[in-house]
Amino acid sequence: MKQITVKSKVNAPVGKVWNLWSTPEHIVKWNTPAEDWHTTRAENDLRSGGKFLSRMEAKDGSFGFDFAGTYNEVIPNKHIAYTITDGRKVTVDFQEENNETLIETVFEAENQNSLEQQRDGWQAIMDNFKKYAEKHLV
Repeated sequence: MKQITVKSKVNAPVGKVWNLWSTPEHIVKWNTPAEDWHTTRAENDLRSGGKFLSRMEAKDGSFGFDFAGTYNEVIPNKHIAYTITDGRKVTVDFQEENNETLIETVFEAENQNSLEQQRDGWQAIMDNFKKYAEKHLV
């Protein structure tokens, strides 16, 4: 199975980035690839064996889906590994350097969309997170 990598550098310390990345009240605000989409609901039990769910929908109501899975490994402020409900594996690594946090996500590609579409969609969500995080530092 092919793997795709997306990255972003967020101008914020890892503790704040981790909190914004993993808290449902924040997830619903940044977890979208485009302006015409939104996440209407998020649940997150961030621990090994814990489950997560994000309900993503087109704002015009034409389409929606649940992005869900189970965490395999969680190392706070460093590493998340999970399996999506379709069986694909994903890792997310957080590395802080000079008060900036590099986030790297590696995921197994699916067969319905081109590799470019998948990479662009996941990168768009990552870019949206960066904008949100840098604007909403608490």
